[in-house]
Amino acid sequence: MSDQQDIKNDNGTPTEIASQDVYNSNADKTQPAEEILNVLSALNPKTTSTAAQNGHGHDLVQQEVSQVRIKSSAQIAYLNHFLSPGLFQYAEELFKRFLRTSPLVDLWKFYLTYVRRVNTSPASREAVSRAYEFALNRIGQDKDSGEIWSDYIQFLRAGETTTTWEEQQKMDALRKVYHRAVQIPLENVEKLWSELETFENSLNKITVRFVLRLSEPLLTIWQAKKFMTDLSPSYMQARTVLRQLQRHLGPLFPPPPASSTSRPPIYLPPAPTFNAAERALVGSWKTYLKWEESNPLEFEEKDKATLISRIQGVYRKAVIRMRYYSEVWYMAFVWTGSIGKQEEALNILKAGMEANPTSFLLHFAYAEAQEGRKEYGEVTATFDKLLDTLRVELEELESRVNSNNSSFSSDASGRIAPAGVPNVSGTSMMGLTEAVSNNSSFATQVSDEKPPKSKELQERRTEYGLVWIMYIRYARRAHDLKTFRAVFAKARKDRWTSWEVYEAAALMEYHCNKDGGLGVASRIFEKGLESFGDEIEFVLRYLGFLISVNDDNNARALFERVIPTFSAERARPLWERWARYEYQFGDLEAAQKLEKRIAEVYPTGAPIPLHLLIHTESTSS
Repeated sequence: MSDQQDIKNDNGTPTEIASQDVYNSNADKTQPAEEILNVLSALNPKTTSTAAQNGHGHDLVQQEVSQVRIKSSAQIAYLNHFLSPGLFQYAEELFKRFLRTSPLVDLWKFYLTYVRRVNTSPASREAVSRAYEFALNRIGQDKDSGEIWSDYIQFLRAGETTTTWEEQQKMDALRKVYHRAVQIPLENVEKLWSELETFENSLNKITVRFVLRLSEPLLTIWQAKKFMTDLSPSYMQARTVLRQLQRHLGPLFPPPPASSTSRPPIYLPPAPTFNAAERALVGSWKTYLKWEESNPLEFEEKDKATLISRIQGVYRKAVIRMRYYSEVWYMAFVWTGSIGKQEEALNILKAGMEANPTSFLLHFAYAEAQEGRKEYGEVTATFDKLLDTLRVELEELESRVNSNNSSFSSDASGRIAPAGVPNVSGTSMMGLTEAVSNNSSFATQVSDEKPPKSKELQERRTEYGLVWIMYIRYARRAHDLKTFRAVFAKARKDRWTSWEVYEAAALMEYHCNKDGGLGVASRIFEKGLESFGDEIEFVLRYLGFLISVNDDNNARALFERVIPTFSAERARPLWERWARYEYQFGDLEAAQKLEKRIAEVYPTGAPIPLHLLIHTESTSS
């Protein structure tokens, strides 16, 4: 890490590391890692178990504790494993890795404790001072970093001096640190302000005695008073912001258990259930993050780097605490991109996708960003990976549905199909494929295995179809219609593809294909009808499309073809849609015939007030 200070021992040379394998040098030294490995199994049981069986458990621990999803307690526990003199160099490498992007104050405290442990001589005080500055530049804006500020002040105060010049340098250094600290909303900011006042007053008394002996002007006394006067508004602002900050953070960080024995040894972000309480928590986080972005400390343009550092630390902490909530990752991505750090923003998205492998928001944002950079290979890989992940989840859900629901029956071909749903077409899929084989974009056979129906499965399948829709839109937008058709051909082979994908593809052909797009769109709808003829919403969309393109003959034929395949109750939306069309654009005789048919289907009352259609639906499509 380029901006991290090298940690040296008192002789100025790196501490020696044992030549043997640090993992196998002593059996009892593996124990802390084993404890962490057990906890990590909650994150990924399969990977953890395999790693342990193959003897790579420690490698997995090292990999996992380097990730932002692990809180500082795990990293500290692992580092403690290597804090014996023979392993200091290895500990230093771990510090460099863990601290690279860590916003966790506890880990930085542990780092500073280590630095002071290995640098105890007066000659090494400069190295310790650099370590404090390094830490405070990273997490000094965190309200919980007040203890580090206080420790740094005490460290500077304890420095020995032998000349007046050295004493003055020491006082100047103390003043600068105090002045930085009291402008930050730290938990102990009031205590630090009080200490600063005492410090300045004590310097005034020393200066008075010194000046009276030498009969020199009281410039130093005047400067000290001016310092306090100039600092007072910033300090008052910090106090005010601290109170606001505490109100924001209260719901986000619940207090730890009263007894230390009840605290879990290692914090892992819990898997979300998305209940009302968790949704409220996400809302609170989003409110807090927007508040931080609003610059409540009113940093001026010259201090913009400090503002960016502060917000960056807040977002890093947010994605640790809210690892499994895509909205938080997305906000971090948007903000990071807004300050011109495009590569870092993309890395945030990649980390977010790793934490949330089924997140539509993060994958779509990443695909869009890479499309803008013309990294088309990345876009394709992103869509393919998301589809693969969602497909596995759908298949797992299907297995649960099949095992828990006895309402499904197998048809003659071995398919799992909803019992009692009619086959709306006598033409086989292969026959239909052959009928449209003159267009190569429809020559690929659709999967002939239909998933079972359940409300949850249908909802998830619809969501899955959205990925294919975004995929084909990207293919047409970034490439051409040929590429779009190739992606759609892949979608048609997928048994989980929903009817929405067929509609999207049909509309894409109609609007973007200027040479016969209408005919191709109609054939796509017909292809979809073979698989989704029992989906009333798809039939309605197809009917609406034919009406919208003024193809009344095929619209009427479609209506007459599908209306017998639905029960009267399920057919209500179709009757309503066709009645609106006939009453708005048909002749009187056709409208009266339709009214008579509807009365026969619904003898106890029409599904809609037909007599009002002429007057109230004249603007409907």
